Amino acid sequence: MGDDDELDRIRKRKFEEMQRDAQRSQNDEDNNQQAQQEEARRQQILRQILSSEARERLNTLKLVRPDLVDNVENQLIQLAGMGRINRVIGDEELKNILSRLIGNQHETKIERR
Repeated sequence: MGDDDELDRIRKRKFEEMQRDAQRSQNDEDNNQQAQQEEARRQQILRQILSSEARERLNTLKLVRPDLVDNVENQLIQLAGMGRINRVIGDEELKNILSRLIGNQHETKIERR
């Protein structure tokens, strides 16, 4: 009888483990779906406030400076949400915004002496 009890405990433990794994997989899938929906919402807003040339410039810049592009996109989305952007931002205006942001960033250099 001891072997049957041990086998039942192993089966029960394995079943609970499989349930936890299934729940984790479902949570991961839900999180991925939410992230995709959020990204689609962001892209929709950016399509409304940026010209195609400006969006193309951001996509190109994202390859080299993803942190900067995320920052700019977040700020533009926030301004649009507050109603402070009421026209389409063109490529030239975006270049001005980017140059101001890049100009404000100072790199710290550490030199050996």
